[in-house]
Amino acid sequence: MDKNKVKLGIAPIAWTNDDLPELGAENTFEQCVSEMALAGFTGSEVGNKYPTDPEELKSKLEIRGIQICNAWFSTFFAEGKKKQTIEKFIEHRDFLHEMGAEIIGCSEQSYSIQGLDKAIFEEKPEFSQGEWEKIAEGYNQLAELAAEKGMKVSLHHHMGTGVQTPAEVDKFMEMTNDDVYLLFDSGHIYYSEGTQEAVENLLKKYVDQIAHVHLKDVRNKVVKEVKEKGLSFLDGVKMGTFTIPGDGAIKFEPLFETLEEADYEGWMVVEAEQDPAKANPFEYAVQAREFIKDKTGL
Repeated sequence: MDKNKVKLGIAPIAWTNDDLPELGAENTFEQCVSEMALAGFTGSEVGNKYPTDPEELKSKLEIRGIQICNAWFSTFFAEGKKKQTIEKFIEHRDFLHEMGAEIIGCSEQSYSIQGLDKAIFEEKPEFSQGEWEKIAEGYNQLAELAAEKGMKVSLHHHMGTGVQTPAEVDKFMEMTNDDVYLLFDSGHIYYSEGTQEAVENLLKKYVDQIAHVHLKDVRNKVVKEVKEKGLSFLDGVKMGTFTIPGDGAIKFEPLFETLEEADYEGWMVVEAEQDPAKANPFEYAVQAREFIKDKTGL
């Protein structure tokens, strides 16, 4: 891959988990970003312990050679909360723009069960046609607002949401305008569908519309237990559903090849939430960085 076009980041969720604050509660912001840099990454997304003042955050990141490349944003268009979503989005957009980010990774969180004690494979929401229309209208407007700052909006397909499966991603992409992009997450599509083919197919189908990439692997043994016991998404996270690229079931070589052939330009971010007490974040970050270098030359 071209080092001038593809940059590597890592998410702070391996150090401190936003959805499960007890995971990594002992880890500080300074430790997190210092270890990111030491492991060889130059980008980060935003975690719950990061300073909210842009100038303070910039100064702490710049000295470590780290920059912000994206930050999660929840939308609630299907629930009819357009006004509140738009207002919060503008604040979020302006913060990311000030931090130098060009991508805004969004997730439609209406009726999401990802943070609830519900069976992740049995109780996910499904949108009605009317709700899909609200979502498409909302994301088209977000794209226009992002463009005002020279930024792009991307949809993060995610377990436990109404945009999880390939069919749901297809519907979203078909109903939105061409300036609405996809945040491709290898772990979430594999978790949802359980096959390498599904991961490769989704990437190939939308590679020209992908604005941001999350690299995470999946442990089949844990997924099997989650299914058999009807466990929640967060139960799976604590048990180790996700891990770094090269440590699970996904073959990443064909994914890297597809991105390279399409001349992908942007960030690839390792996002592998685990319990840091069981999976030392720094050690796993180093292992992930070495794996990516070996497979891509980056």
